[in-house]
Amino acid sequence: MHPEIIHTYTHIMTENVKKLIEAAVKGIQEKKGHSVNIVDMEGMEGVICQAFVVCEGNSPSQVSAISDSVEETILKELGEKPTRIAGLENAIWVAMDYVDIMVHVFLPEARDFYNLEELWQDAAITEVPDID
Repeated sequence: MHPEIIHTYTHIMTENVKKLIEAAVKGIQEKKGHSVNIVDMEGMEGVICQAFVVCEGNSPSQVSAISDSVEETILKELGEKPTRIAGLENAIWVAMDYVDIMVHVFLPEARDFYNLEELWQDAAITEVPDID
């Protein structure tokens, strides 16, 4: 991940949250996930975690592959498993709960429909450049 991106969203996050985000983004990028946004919700009232990592895959099989890659990368690098994964059955929207962060992997039409970033419009959002 680009160092300048890390600094834009990690101004007050704990080291563990930073590492989770970085490992999640690495897992996404390894399977060519794209349109990655980091939604920094730390300090916001009523939130369930400190950050969302949101991305897209082009097909259900790519959404599944991205989710698998995120899980494998975080386990390998940090020794952490998600507490829950939902949505693998149809792979339209997979949500991975790591307590401090949640990773959301969408098909484009599902992402447009649910529009998580707009729901949390008061949160700071960092766009991660796609890897070509």
